[in-house]
Amino acid sequence: MARSLNQVTLMGNLTRDPELRQTPTGQNVTSFSLALNRSYKDSSGEWQEATDYVDIVCWGPLAERVAQYLTKGRRSLVQGRLQSRSWEQDGQKRSKVEVLANDVTFLDGRTGDSSNDAPVEDNSGSTDKAKPSKKATKEDVVIEDIGDEPINLDDIPF
Repeated sequence: MARSLNQVTLMGNLTRDPELRQTPTGQNVTSFSLALNRSYKDSSGEWQEATDYVDIVCWGPLAERVAQYLTKGRRSLVQGRLQSRSWEQDGQKRSKVEVLANDVTFLDGRTGDSSNDAPVEDNSGSTDKAKPSKKATKEDVVIEDIGDEPINLDDIPF
């Protein structure tokens, strides 16, 4: 039997605050929705804007962190897999396809926060800080133990 690949990477804005719940066994689960904007040319050659909405589900420590740090409107990168589920409600069969997140990266700082540090999460529960990259300036000098003279970053060819 051939193996399949079920991998999704999405970047968008939260359409609502994440909802943290617990299963009867005490497992944390958070759900939220991402708005994914796209542009395309219609049949007349005019640019059109469209938005797709995708439901996301997180479990365990990742669910806790998402509920703690993300709010409506925040930009995030979600990596995970598609999952479908079905149930019966009021005598009607219903089904849904959603993304089961393995990793969620928070792409912008907290509202009102002066620093741009945002936690980066994975399903293992570890948290790192995403540091904004700083462009080298002529004043930046790196001193190493190799010699007596400091190394100027402008002298490096790449």
